[in-house]
Amino acid sequence: MFNDLAYKSIKPSNKLSPFVDSFWCMQNKSDQTLETIGLPDGRIDLSLMKTAETSFQIRLLGLGTQQYEKGIIPANSLTFVISFKLPAIEYIFCESITEILNSGKLLENNFWDFNENDLDDFELFCEKASSKIESLLVKEIDTRKQKLFRLIYQTNGNLTVKELSEQSNWSSRQINRYFNQYFGISLKAYCSILRFRASLEHIAKGKLFPEENFTDQTHFIKEIKKISGSLPKELFQNKNDRFILLSALSSK
Repeated sequence: MFNDLAYKSIKPSNKLSPFVDSFWCMQNKSDQTLETIGLPDGRIDLSLMKTAETSFQIRLLGLGTQQYEKGIIPANSLTFVISFKLPAIEYIFCESITEILNSGKLLENNFWDFNENDLDDFELFCEKASSKIESLLVKEIDTRKQKLFRLIYQTNGNLTVKELSEQSNWSSRQINRYFNQYFGISLKAYCSILRFRASLEHIAKGKLFPEENFTDQTHFIKEIKKISGSLPKELFQNKNDRFILLSALSSK
């Protein structure tokens, strides 16, 4: 990773793990703005950021379905992020995120009682965030949705829509209506993103062949390029650490 870019992540408690993927922080210690290429990872990010030149901001980033050029990491910036899994949208945020597909939005600077001082200590931030999320969590959760999302995440999106429908006892038509209503994409599209994200972990280790549920090498290369805009070899080379997600995976 960039020499002046520090990265750290913490996993959530078992109680929150169905809704939260991770807490992580990133600090650009240099006086230079860093340009990166963003890649889809299947998560929804709530970020708190401050820089030497701009005021404190809280932003919600929706699902990404394709690479986006020139993701900016401002000079002398500090960012704390909560990366959510999809069930959090209905059961914690209680609203749809269809309007921020491949985009994001600024939130009030006191959203969830966060403030600039929360950026002083990452561990304390994680504790405060966990407590807040637990207090917001809706108590009654649809068992079909619980099973569906457990299957999706446990298999990295490798089951077909038909298999997911049958195993969760929920019709594929209803599932896709739900996905489009809350997230703005189909279940199949989301599973493709999760499989891509899992493949990145293999690519980061130099495994440039399919280890997820691809039919063959040609299918693997086609799907990776479709989502990332790059070949597996180009992703692995990751020249100048331009793919920030891969840099983070490689640092683990």
